[in-house]
Amino acid sequence: MSRLLQTLIATSLLLIGFMAQSYEIEDLGDGLHRFIDDRHRSVFLITPEGAVVTDPLNKKAATWLNEQIKTRFNVPVKYVIYSHNHSDHIYGAEVFKSQHTTFVAHKLTAQDIKNTQMKTVMPTLTFDDELTLNLGGSTVKLNYHGPNDGRGSVSILFEKQKTLFVVDWIVIGRMPWQKLWSYDIQGMINSTQAVLKYDFDTFVGGHADIGNKADVTRYLSYMEQLYSQVTAGALAGQSLDEIKKNIKLDQFSDLKQFDAWLPLNIEGVYERLMEESGMGWRSDL
Repeated sequence: MSRLLQTLIATSLLLIGFMAQSYEIEDLGDGLHRFIDDRHRSVFLITPEGAVVTDPLNKKAATWLNEQIKTRFNVPVKYVIYSHNHSDHIYGAEVFKSQHTTFVAHKLTAQDIKNTQMKTVMPTLTFDDELTLNLGGSTVKLNYHGPNDGRGSVSILFEKQKTLFVVDWIVIGRMPWQKLWSYDIQGMINSTQAVLKYDFDTFVGGHADIGNKADVTRYLSYMEQLYSQVTAGALAGQSLDEIKKNIKLDQFSDLKQFDAWLPLNIEGVYERLMEESGMGWRSDL
Protein backbone atom coordinates (compact mmCIF):
# COMPACT_ATOMS: atom_id res chain seq x y z
CA MET A 1 0.00 0.00 0.00
CA SER A 2 1.43 3.37 -1.01
CA ARG A 3 2.12 6.08 1.55
CA LEU A 4 -0.38 8.36 -0.24
CA LEU A 5 -3.13 5.74 0.00
CA GLN A 6 -2.32 5.17 3.68
CA THR A 7 -2.57 8.91 4.31
CA LEU A 8 -5.92 9.12 2.49
CA ILE A 9 -7.34 6.20 4.50
CA ALA A 10 -6.13 7.67 7.80
CA THR A 11 -7.59 11.06 6.91
CA SER A 12 -10.91 9.47 5.95
CA LEU A 13 -11.09 7.56 9.23
CA LEU A 14 -10.29 10.73 11.15
CA LEU A 15 -13.06 12.62 9.35
CA ILE A 16 -15.55 9.81 9.97
CA GLY A 17 -14.66 9.86 13.66
CA PHE A 18 -15.02 13.63 13.79
CA MET A 19 -18.42 13.51 12.09
CA ALA A 20 -19.62 10.85 14.52
CA GLN A 21 -18.48 12.95 17.48
CA SER A 22 -21.17 15.62 17.42
CA TYR A 23 -20.97 16.71 21.05
CA GLU A 24 -20.68 20.39 21.94
CA ILE A 25 -20.52 22.47 25.11
CA GLU A 26 -21.66 26.08 25.09
CA ASP A 27 -20.86 28.50 27.93
CA LEU A 28 -24.04 30.28 29.08
CA GLY A 29 -22.31 32.27 31.84
CA ASP A 30 -22.07 32.08 35.65
CA GLY A 31 -20.99 28.44 35.52
CA LEU A 32 -23.93 27.24 33.42
CA HIS A 33 -23.38 25.35 30.17
CA ARG A 34 -25.50 23.83 27.41
CA PHE A 35 -24.62 20.32 26.26
CA ILE A 36 -25.54 19.35 22.69
CA ASP A 37 -25.75 15.78 21.39
CA ASP A 38 -27.11 15.83 17.84
CA ARG A 39 -30.86 16.64 18.27
CA HIS A 40 -30.83 16.55 22.08
CA ARG A 41 -29.79 19.20 24.59
CA SER A 42 -29.26 19.38 28.33
CA VAL A 43 -27.59 21.82 30.70
CA PHE A 44 -25.07 21.49 33.50
CA LEU A 45 -23.88 23.85 36.22
CA ILE A 46 -20.33 24.04 37.54
CA THR A 47 -19.82 25.43 41.07
CA PRO A 48 -16.87 25.34 43.48
CA GLU A 49 -18.71 22.61 45.43
CA GLY A 50 -19.50 20.39 42.46
CA ALA A 51 -21.65 20.03 39.35
CA VAL A 52 -25.37 19.83 38.73
CA VAL A 53 -26.14 17.80 35.59
CA THR A 54 -29.54 17.59 33.94
CA ASP A 55 -30.61 14.84 31.53
CA PRO A 56 -27.69 12.48 30.74
CA LEU A 57 -29.32 11.66 27.34
CA ASN A 58 -27.59 8.32 26.66
CA LYS A 59 -24.55 6.36 27.77
CA LYS A 60 -22.17 7.60 25.05
CA ALA A 61 -23.13 11.23 25.54
CA ALA A 62 -23.01 10.90 29.33
CA THR A 63 -19.59 9.25 29.20
CA TRP A 64 -18.21 12.08 27.07
CA LEU A 65 -19.77 14.76 29.27
CA ASN A 66 -18.56 13.13 32.48
CA GLU A 67 -15.00 13.11 31.14
CA GLN A 68 -15.29 16.77 30.14
CA ILE A 69 -16.47 17.72 33.63
CA LYS A 70 -13.52 15.88 35.15
CA THR A 71 -10.84 17.24 32.83
CA ARG A 72 -12.10 20.77 32.22
CA PHE A 73 -13.55 21.62 35.62
CA ASN A 74 -12.22 19.01 38.06
CA VAL A 75 -15.32 18.92 40.28
CA PRO A 76 -17.52 16.00 41.39
CA VAL A 77 -21.06 15.61 40.05
CA LYS A 78 -23.30 16.25 43.05
CA TYR A 79 -26.75 16.13 41.39
CA VAL A 80 -28.21 14.52 38.28
CA ILE A 81 -31.71 15.82 37.51
CA TYR A 82 -34.18 13.99 35.26
CA SER A 83 -36.53 16.33 33.38
CA HIS A 84 -39.13 13.58 32.86
CA ASN A 85 -39.46 9.86 32.15
CA HIS A 86 -38.54 9.51 28.48
CA SER A 87 -35.57 7.24 27.84
CA ASP A 88 -34.00 9.40 25.12
CA HIS A 89 -33.30 12.01 27.80
CA ILE A 90 -32.50 10.03 30.96
CA TYR A 91 -30.57 6.95 29.87
CA GLY A 92 -26.84 6.78 30.61
CA ALA A 93 -27.17 8.08 34.17
CA GLU A 94 -25.13 5.18 35.52
CA VAL A 95 -22.04 6.94 34.18
CA PHE A 96 -22.42 9.56 36.93
CA LYS A 97 -23.23 7.12 39.73
CA SER A 98 -21.05 7.56 42.82
CA GLN A 99 -21.35 7.80 46.58
CA HIS A 100 -21.56 11.61 46.44
CA THR A 101 -24.12 11.87 43.59
CA THR A 102 -27.85 12.36 44.20
CA PHE A 103 -30.30 11.50 41.41
CA VAL A 104 -33.36 13.76 41.37
CA ALA A 105 -36.77 13.42 39.70
CA HIS A 106 -40.45 14.06 40.18
CA LYS A 107 -42.21 11.19 41.96
CA LEU A 108 -44.20 10.28 38.80
CA THR A 109 -40.98 9.96 36.83
CA ALA A 110 -39.53 7.71 39.53
CA GLN A 111 -42.71 5.64 39.58
CA ASP A 112 -42.60 5.14 35.82
CA ILE A 113 -38.89 4.25 35.83
CA LYS A 114 -39.64 1.54 38.40
CA ASN A 115 -42.85 0.25 36.82
CA THR A 116 -41.44 -0.02 33.30
CA GLN A 117 -38.02 -1.29 34.45
CA MET A 118 -36.13 1.43 32.61
CA LYS A 119 -32.39 0.87 32.29
CA THR A 120 -31.29 3.94 34.18
CA VAL A 121 -30.51 4.92 37.78
CA MET A 122 -33.48 5.12 40.11
CA PRO A 123 -33.88 8.62 41.59
CA THR A 124 -32.77 8.87 45.20
CA LEU A 125 -34.49 12.21 45.81
CA THR A 126 -38.08 12.78 44.63
CA PHE A 127 -40.66 15.50 45.16
CA ASP A 128 -44.34 16.32 44.58
CA ASP A 129 -44.66 19.94 43.45
CA GLU A 130 -41.47 21.89 44.11
CA LEU A 131 -37.87 21.26 45.08
CA THR A 132 -35.00 23.71 45.53
CA LEU A 133 -31.36 22.65 45.34
CA ASN A 134 -28.56 24.87 46.61
CA LEU A 135 -24.97 24.30 45.60
CA GLY A 136 -21.94 26.58 45.54
CA GLY A 137 -23.88 29.82 45.70
CA SER A 138 -26.41 28.86 43.01
CA THR A 139 -30.05 27.86 43.38
CA VAL A 140 -31.83 25.39 41.13
CA LYS A 141 -35.62 25.42 41.37
CA LEU A 142 -37.63 22.42 40.11
CA ASN A 143 -41.40 22.68 39.64
CA TYR A 144 -44.11 20.31 38.50
CA HIS A 145 -46.92 22.07 36.65
CA GLY A 146 -49.23 19.13 36.01
CA PRO A 147 -49.40 16.94 32.89
CA ASN A 148 -47.67 18.20 29.76
CA ASP A 149 -45.34 15.60 28.23
CA GLY A 150 -44.55 12.15 29.47
CA ARG A 151 -44.82 11.58 33.21
CA GLY A 152 -43.44 13.86 35.89
CA SER A 153 -42.09 16.46 33.48
CA VAL A 154 -40.75 19.50 35.35
CA SER A 155 -39.29 22.94 34.70
CA ILE A 156 -35.75 23.58 35.93
CA LEU A 157 -34.89 27.20 36.75
CA PHE A 158 -31.31 28.29 37.45
CA GLU A 159 -32.18 31.40 39.41
CA LYS A 160 -28.79 33.13 39.61
CA GLN A 161 -28.20 32.55 35.89
CA LYS A 162 -31.79 33.51 35.00
CA THR A 163 -32.00 30.47 32.74
CA LEU A 164 -34.98 28.13 32.33
CA PHE A 165 -34.56 24.55 31.09
CA VAL A 166 -37.63 22.67 29.86
CA VAL A 167 -37.69 19.49 27.80
CA ASP A 168 -40.13 18.65 24.99
CA TRP A 169 -43.17 20.74 25.98
CA ILE A 170 -41.55 24.02 24.92
CA VAL A 171 -39.59 24.15 21.66
CA ILE A 172 -37.93 27.28 20.24
CA GLY A 173 -37.31 27.88 16.54
CA ARG A 174 -38.99 24.67 15.41
CA MET A 175 -42.49 23.25 15.25
CA PRO A 176 -43.65 20.96 18.06
CA TRP A 177 -42.90 17.33 17.27
CA GLN A 178 -45.05 15.97 14.44
CA LYS A 179 -48.38 14.57 15.82
CA LEU A 180 -47.59 15.66 19.39
CA TRP A 181 -47.30 12.08 20.58
CA SER A 182 -47.40 11.73 24.39
CA TYR A 183 -48.39 15.38 24.84
CA ASP A 184 -51.21 16.68 26.98
CA ILE A 185 -51.78 19.72 24.79
CA GLN A 186 -53.89 21.80 27.16
CA GLY A 187 -51.42 20.81 29.86
CA MET A 188 -48.55 22.10 27.71
CA ILE A 189 -50.34 25.42 27.40
CA ASN A 190 -51.04 25.56 31.14
CA SER A 191 -47.44 24.71 32.01
CA THR A 192 -46.01 27.26 29.60
CA GLN A 193 -48.28 29.96 31.02
CA ALA A 194 -46.97 29.05 34.49
CA VAL A 195 -43.26 29.28 33.65
CA LEU A 196 -43.68 32.61 31.89
CA LYS A 197 -44.27 34.07 35.36
CA TYR A 198 -40.68 33.17 36.31
CA ASP A 199 -37.77 35.58 36.19
CA PHE A 200 -35.59 34.30 33.36
CA ASP A 201 -33.76 35.79 30.40
CA THR A 202 -32.50 32.66 28.65
CA PHE A 203 -34.48 29.58 27.64
CA VAL A 204 -32.89 26.22 26.85
CA GLY A 205 -35.02 23.38 25.55
CA GLY A 206 -34.31 19.68 25.28
CA HIS A 207 -34.40 20.10 21.49
CA ALA A 208 -33.91 22.82 18.89
CA ASP A 209 -32.79 26.40 19.52
CA ILE A 210 -31.82 28.47 22.53
CA GLY A 211 -34.01 31.54 23.10
CA ASN A 212 -35.45 34.07 25.53
CA LYS A 213 -38.75 34.82 27.27
CA ALA A 214 -40.17 36.48 24.14
CA ASP A 215 -39.51 33.27 22.20
CA VAL A 216 -41.37 31.25 24.83
CA THR A 217 -44.28 33.70 24.63
CA ARG A 218 -44.39 33.24 20.86
CA TYR A 219 -44.35 29.46 21.25
CA LEU A 220 -47.29 29.73 23.65
CA SER A 221 -49.16 31.87 21.10
CA TYR A 222 -48.67 29.18 18.46
CA MET A 223 -49.95 26.43 20.75
CA GLU A 224 -52.95 28.48 21.88
CA GLN A 225 -53.94 29.40 18.33
CA LEU A 226 -53.42 25.86 17.06
CA TYR A 227 -55.53 24.40 19.85
CA SER A 228 -58.33 26.98 19.62
CA GLN A 229 -58.61 26.80 15.84
CA VAL A 230 -58.73 23.01 15.74
CA THR A 231 -61.33 23.07 18.52
CA ALA A 232 -63.41 25.67 16.65
CA GLY A 233 -63.30 23.56 13.50
CA ALA A 234 -64.41 20.44 15.36
CA LEU A 235 -67.25 22.35 17.04
CA ALA A 236 -68.36 23.58 13.61
CA GLY A 237 -68.66 20.00 12.42
CA GLN A 238 -65.67 20.11 10.09
CA SER A 239 -63.82 16.93 9.21
CA LEU A 240 -60.11 16.60 9.95
CA ASP A 241 -59.30 17.17 6.27
CA GLU A 242 -61.41 20.34 6.25
CA ILE A 243 -59.70 21.63 9.39
CA LYS A 244 -56.27 20.98 7.86
CA LYS A 245 -57.31 22.92 4.77
CA ASN A 246 -58.72 25.87 6.71
CA ILE A 247 -55.96 26.42 9.29
CA LYS A 248 -53.00 28.42 7.99
CA LEU A 249 -51.06 30.05 10.89
CA ASP A 250 -48.73 31.63 8.34
CA GLN A 251 -47.34 34.04 10.95
CA PHE A 252 -45.33 31.06 12.23
CA SER A 253 -44.09 29.90 8.82
CA ASP A 254 -40.48 30.74 9.73
CA LEU A 255 -40.38 27.86 12.21
CA LYS A 256 -38.39 24.84 11.08
CA GLN A 257 -40.57 21.98 9.73
CA PHE A 258 -43.59 24.32 9.40
CA ASP A 259 -44.87 22.98 6.08
CA ALA A 260 -44.23 19.34 6.92
CA TRP A 261 -45.46 19.34 10.52
CA LEU A 262 -48.38 21.81 10.64
CA PRO A 263 -50.80 19.19 9.23
CA LEU A 264 -49.43 16.67 11.72
CA ASN A 265 -49.78 19.15 14.62
CA ILE A 266 -53.41 19.73 13.58
CA GLU A 267 -54.03 15.99 13.40
CA GLY A 268 -52.51 15.47 16.83
CA VAL A 269 -54.70 18.13 18.44
CA TYR A 270 -57.77 16.75 16.66
CA GLU A 271 -57.10 13.22 17.91
CA ARG A 272 -56.68 14.44 21.50
CA LEU A 273 -59.96 16.33 21.28
CA MET A 274 -61.79 13.30 19.90
CA GLU A 275 -60.34 10.91 22.45
CA GLU A 276 -59.19 12.67 25.63
CA SER A 277 -61.83 15.41 25.56
CA GLY A 278 -64.49 12.96 24.39
CA MET A 279 -65.63 15.10 21.46
CA GLY A 280 -65.75 12.00 19.30
CA TRP A 281 -68.80 10.68 21.12
CA ARG A 282 -70.61 13.86 22.12
CA SER A 283 -74.27 13.75 21.11
CA ASP A 284 -74.39 17.49 20.42
CA LEU A 285 -71.71 17.41 17.72
